[in-house]
Amino acid sequence: MLKEVNPPETTWPGLSQGMLIKGRGFFVSGGHCGLDASGDPVTTSMEDQIVAMFDGLKRTLAQAGLGFEHVARTTCFVREFSPELLKTIKEVRARYYNSACPPASVMVQVGLYDPKLFAEIEVIAGVP
Repeated sequence: MLKEVNPPETTWPGLSQGMLIKGRGFFVSGGHCGLDASGDPVTTSMEDQIVAMFDGLKRTLAQAGLGFEHVARTTCFVREFSPELLKTIKEVRARYYNSACPPASVMVQVGLYDPKLFAEIEVIAGVP
């Protein structure tokens, strides 16, 4: 259903330059942040918040009958491009995505709705 598209001269570890999606349709998520069960930002650590962000997205994908293997594109909105945050996001996302066929990815620096948040994520997935 998903096929990574990477010209030979443009290889980046952990992401694909493009994704070919074949299937019955698309799933588009809204933004997911690292929130606890009451809807407040997870503040125990940067890693805990990023894990909570991916876990929330995982629950939404599962509700649609999908998993991270169906994700073709990820957009991650970050509060700042700090080396610590970028390293944390890369390490955590590697636990969720298939490294043999990682999604096309974009990261954008933005202002988030709560100053305690480090990042927000949204995805486009193919429906098999």
